[in-house]
Amino acid sequence: MSTEIFIISGFLGAGKTTLIQKLLKESFQNEKIVLIENDFGDISVDAALLKSGGIEVKEMNSGCICCSLSGDFIKALKELLDRFQPGKIIIEPSGVGKLSDIIKACSDPRILPLAKIRAKITVADVKRCNVYLNNFGEFFEDQIKNADTILLSRTDEFPDKIDGAQKLIKELNPLAAIFSKPWDQIPGNEILQGRHVHTSICKCECRSAHGHLNHEHIHGHNCSCGHNHAAEDVFDTVTIRTNHVFSMEDLKARVSNMERNAKGTVLRAKGIVRGPGGYINLQYLPGDIKMTESAARGDMVCIIGRDLNRQELCALFGGEQ
Repeated sequence: MSTEIFIISGFLGAGKTTLIQKLLKESFQNEKIVLIENDFGDISVDAALLKSGGIEVKEMNSGCICCSLSGDFIKALKELLDRFQPGKIIIEPSGVGKLSDIIKACSDPRILPLAKIRAKITVADVKRCNVYLNNFGEFFEDQIKNADTILLSRTDEFPDKIDGAQKLIKELNPLAAIFSKPWDQIPGNEILQGRHVHTSICKCECRSAHGHLNHEHIHGHNCSCGHNHAAEDVFDTVTIRTNHVFSMEDLKARVSNMERNAKGTVLRAKGIVRGPGGYINLQYLPGDIKMTESAARGDMVCIIGRDLNRQELCALFGGEQ
């Protein structure tokens, strides 16, 4: 029997790692699984978090596998299949990667005899769907259009955004199953099987005269030249190693300072850093800072955005350049 591949895609901070943790707990217990976890950058924060839960992670950070696809990824995937012969593989692409590239790689003649794609799931943040489409459409659209299941995240926090997000997604991919309930109300197996969950469609006048939804805006870049861009052509990543010991208050102040004053546009920051009595897991999106105690150990912060100043950010977090 060939290995089943499950691809969990989604733009920056949508909740891919949280979904994987849910599926591992609810649907993949006692399974022989290998997780291929890829981040846009030199280090993988998500891999550290997943490893702390006892999950084997194959990291591939020598170039984003979603956006600068080469034979190296296919070769590595084949070696992984030959070595571990897993029952299932979960692939978590970078948030700024293209789902279509992963699908293409997994459909390579060297892979097809060994493994088949079982599900292509994209996680979409209801609060930020429109702003990402308007500013980074090439990447966001690819993740939506190539999925067979769309799982909306943060619906419990922003129920008023659900109808607009679902309408937008249906325009891009009318055939996908869309899940909009809070995740604790959806069994993992139901997500994997792609059972459609019906929700009402917004019929209000929520679009502006230019056809864009009237929600928040990020000053990003959505090139209309028609070219097929790789993530490294559009986004910057700054990886910081730091031995600094942060209190929660200190770390929050530094992130707030970054949000207000840092050059360029910061789209995502995440990291595991030392705290006074352990380690802190930092997760940042514009306007949203989350910090929790971390079972995983780390000394790293990864920042993704546009026109970032590496020296400034390293100094802010007490890191090495």
